[in-house]
Amino acid sequence: MAFFPYRLDRRYRMLLAPFGVGNDDGVTVTADTFTATFGRKKLETPLANVTECHATRDYQWFKAVGMRLSFVDDGLTFGTATHGGVCVHFAERVPKVIGFRDHSALTVTVDDLDGLVEAVNSRIDG
Repeated sequence: MAFFPYRLDRRYRMLLAPFGVGNDDGVTVTADTFTATFGRKKLETPLANVTECHATRDYQWFKAVGMRLSFVDDGLTFGTATHGGVCVHFAERVPKVIGFRDHSALTVTVDDLDGLVEAVNSRIDG
């Protein structure tokens, strides 16, 4: 099991407070599951449902911080900072956390972007 906490940028504490996001939140990867928590919200799926995982960097705060849906597709973001995030794609959509549609991807702003990518990809690649 590996746990990857979010990078909690102090500048955005007031924006994150309504979600209840704290130091115990982040992403947990086991041999069988991928779980992301964001305060009172949780997304969990079998690791076998993850098809791809990659890091992106340098976000604008108003596009990254908070819990939000993508304007382009049915992706979900659990965002706490602007340094970057890890986008995780699913073979089958996971049950909706917010919005009206199930989610085909999740972006998370964990502190160790490359570590999460490596942990997920090493498990899904065999």
